[in-house]
Amino acid sequence: MPAGTVFGAWRQLALQPPVVSADRLAKGTEMLGLAWDDGALADLCTQIEDVAGSRRPAPFAAAAIAAHVVAMRPDAELFGWWLADLVLAQSLRWPLPLPLLMAQAFGPAFRGEASGKRIRPGDRNFERAVCLALVQAAAETCRLASELSRRAEKLLAAAPKLRAKGAGDVIFLLLNEDAVAGSLTTKNLSRFAARRLFERLQELDVVRELSGRTSFRLFGL
Repeated sequence: MPAGTVFGAWRQLALQPPVVSADRLAKGTEMLGLAWDDGALADLCTQIEDVAGSRRPAPFAAAAIAAHVVAMRPDAELFGWWLADLVLAQSLRWPLPLPLLMAQAFGPAFRGEASGKRIRPGDRNFERAVCLALVQAAAETCRLASELSRRAEKLLAAAPKLRAKGAGDVIFLLLNEDAVAGSLTTKNLSRFAARRLFERLQELDVVRELSGRTSFRLFGL
């Protein structure tokens, strides 16, 4: 599945509180290219409510729903991880979900110690792997948050040095989006001016080029 599709699904997940509804699940499956009938989604909502009502520790609740989805539809593992991140946030009473488990789904926590074979939802030791993955994800997320905070402060400190009209709009986007296209245009900024602005930001070492391409460039903190 294209990385942009996966990114879009988790971005949509993180924009709303972790409340479960058939409509929300339908949107999630649609974004991930899965066809599910309304009855199956309603049953899945009931299953999530049962897991939430069981008062299981949050990692085990997330593991349970991911395993349930894969047991229903082996081709829907991505959706299982999507729901696992949603149920985790719901169980911990977070205001918004975070892509913690998905970020670790193909990482070392889900590799068998002996065989090296990937541990999938429902496999033996899956719950243990989820617990390890959450510890690793939390540590990595805290490190990333600290680094992004430092880089955001550096970008804001450089703002007075920027003379381009419309630079404020670009700074706002860089602070609020994961990536900004180098070909960005706004009512105050032409494509040529945007290119010059991003070159200036790179000279000041306050943005990074993320794509590694010359034809389609993406910038971010």
